[in-house]
Amino acid sequence: MPNYYPVMLDVRNRLAIVVGGNQVAAEKAAALSASGAKVSVISPIFCAELLAQAELGQVTLCCKTYESGDLAGAFVVIAVADHPQLVRDIWTETQERGQLVNIVDVPASCSFIMPSVLRREQLTIAVSTQGASPSLAKRIRHHLEDLFPLAYGIYLRLATIARAYLRKNGVSYEQRDNFFGDFFTSDVLDLLVEGNTQQATSITATLLQRYGIDVLANTLETELADVKEHANRDA
Repeated sequence: MPNYYPVMLDVRNRLAIVVGGNQVAAEKAAALSASGAKVSVISPIFCAELLAQAELGQVTLCCKTYESGDLAGAFVVIAVADHPQLVRDIWTETQERGQLVNIVDVPASCSFIMPSVLRREQLTIAVSTQGASPSLAKRIRHHLEDLFPLAYGIYLRLATIARAYLRKNGVSYEQRDNFFGDFFTSDVLDLLVEGNTQQATSITATLLQRYGIDVLANTLETELADVKEHANRDA
């Protein structure tokens, strides 16, 4: 079993090809599309979920059986294949083209494997057992959902806003690190979990004042809403 090197892959506006038309293929296609990839799915038949994705313009469906040459131009390839010859053909083509490839449940024919992922807006937590037990990785990720509630999304948005103020005012890296130590141990996250955004921004404003930055809590709350609106428009 290789000791995998973990990375976060930027697939925005890159062609990603999914070979397969079942529910597993639909899940892979949806994840790629959500990350900004241009997704093309090759299969002679498609499940209802893939048809729905195509209807929404999230993927392009290519109704055919895979043939050598179909993967031209792809940055990354994910295949759901259970026939040994199909696995060999896809692996061979991707290796000739120098493409990243993952053939689901065939780790020997993968140049990368995919972890179980927990997302909280800008926060991404990936759990991997390096292929030893994907089912266990999924259960660990489920356990982490309780430790990292949905409020972590807004928590990180507020942290991003605070960081921008710190940088704009010339606060040194060491001082910024100290600020986020205070931010992390404060009650900000607990208040956001409770839905008390006003008090959370008030505490953040007080913390910023310790570093010579005067900003109203109302201003932080408004910027927080603006960041969310902008993110929703880009989604």
